[in-house]
Amino acid sequence: MVSLFFDEHLLFTPASSTSDAIPLIFAFPNEYSVGITSLGYQVVWATLASRSDLNVGRLFMDGQDSIPSQPEIVGFSLSWELDYVNVLDLLEQLKVPVRSHQRTDAHPIVFGGGPVLTANPEPFADFFDVILLGDGELLLAEFVDAYQAVRTSDRATQLFHLAQIPGIYVPSLYEPEYDGANGMFQAIAPIDAGIPTQVTKQTYRGNTLSTSTVVTAKAAWESIYMVEVVRSCPELCRFCLASYLTLPFRVAPLAKSLIPAIDRGLAVTNRIGLLGASVTQHPEFEALLQHLNQPQYDHVRVSLASVRTNTVTAQLAETLIKHDTQSITIAVESGSERVRQIVNKKLTTDEILVAAANAKVGGLKALKLYGMVGVPGESMTDVEQTAAMMAEIKKQVPGLKLTLGCSTFVPKAHTPFQWCGVNPEADRRLKYLQKQLRSQGIDFRPESYKGSVVQALISRGDRRLSHVLEYVRQCGASWGSYRRAFKELGDRLPPLDFYVHQQWDTEQPLPWQHLHGPLPVTTLQKHWAEAQTHMA
Repeated sequence: MVSLFFDEHLLFTPASSTSDAIPLIFAFPNEYSVGITSLGYQVVWATLASRSDLNVGRLFMDGQDSIPSQPEIVGFSLSWELDYVNVLDLLEQLKVPVRSHQRTDAHPIVFGGGPVLTANPEPFADFFDVILLGDGELLLAEFVDAYQAVRTSDRATQLFHLAQIPGIYVPSLYEPEYDGANGMFQAIAPIDAGIPTQVTKQTYRGNTLSTSTVVTAKAAWESIYMVEVVRSCPELCRFCLASYLTLPFRVAPLAKSLIPAIDRGLAVTNRIGLLGASVTQHPEFEALLQHLNQPQYDHVRVSLASVRTNTVTAQLAETLIKHDTQSITIAVESGSERVRQIVNKKLTTDEILVAAANAKVGGLKALKLYGMVGVPGESMTDVEQTAAMMAEIKKQVPGLKLTLGCSTFVPKAHTPFQWCGVNPEADRRLKYLQKQLRSQGIDFRPESYKGSVVQALISRGDRRLSHVLEYVRQCGASWGSYRRAFKELGDRLPPLDFYVHQQWDTEQPLPWQHLHGPLPVTTLQKHWAEAQTHMA
């Protein structure tokens, strides 16, 4: 492999490693351009590389820097479910067995983190020795310090010690129970009395949020400096993992945090990305816009993550135009107000029309909307209302290029819709929208229905899926490979339909029930019951 890192602008100073520093490899299971665009990967790498007691090398699918030849720790940041294939490939490249039970004292401790593993690590649990649940601001230091304390011990002692740290999950120390080999999940419990029965996600509650630690032209977003404006989202759309899993909602203060951060980034680039699930809900967002509209920032290109619809003003549009952004993205979920009530999307159709009008008045050329089909309780009439809403926007705001990106509902752990299955009618509904919208000159961009089914399988899966994942890796990651895997392994796990399409009882034990998120299951059950009141 070759070095890809010669044009990086670092915004931190890596520490000089001591002679006895722990050799560690921190990997991203995708290409460098993708990994280095992940703010989470950047921040974790900088946190590790800033410690003199670590000797850190980076590894990507297409390149590496000076990785140690005999690492004691190998870590992965997993942001997309299907990148697990690359995790296993990189482990084999490093001559590390892919399953944790095959590793000996001679092998490194393999850890993983990121939103995929924090939500439901169970399908991947047999591939990792350690899984870090939650925010890294506190957890990373505690993990490294805990390892230092048992560095010279045998592997079993190391894992037992690490399992005592809040937020550190050691899957091999927990044994799942099933109602027969191919029956439902029943329970999961530690194999030793000294292991915590539950692992609680660590949540950083400060308001100094993340910013880029490196800027490079090789990133997928070329030469961008990213600033996390908010973390989590206060809206609590009932399907949304980004909201429920990352609570509470936190904001970076403008004067003490955001402005100094932006100025640090502008020392190396003129492109700023403002990130967060609900950026425009920052209480000082208008003041931030006013700050960026000062003459000294005229050369700066500003990019925004998806914004809340009722915060799209002409002033926002004018600011984006001034800073070289021609379009804006809003999430509307559906053209049906009933469906928006089901998912707790506090938004009216009139507000969507106003947002589109404001975007055009402010000078924007294009508006992208995000929608969804197959939401629990959705009918075909609701889907027809989505097509009608898009037609009405086109009629009322002529000349604005419209795009509807549309996905299939996927149940996510730790959300009120975790008990719901994928609607098998969703594929037909996507095709209906495609026919209706493209005939009107509206750009329709559906996500793959089969890809959504795979996401649902992994999202609600248990440890038995590791055998499916290995089978698919060997046979090629196609939908047919998943179906063949279930046929081959039929007596060793429930049918595919159970994981993907079935509605689960809210009292049914869940594979991730020993891993505590921000809200108790009783609260999620209450939110699910509230959603059902709008389904009649």
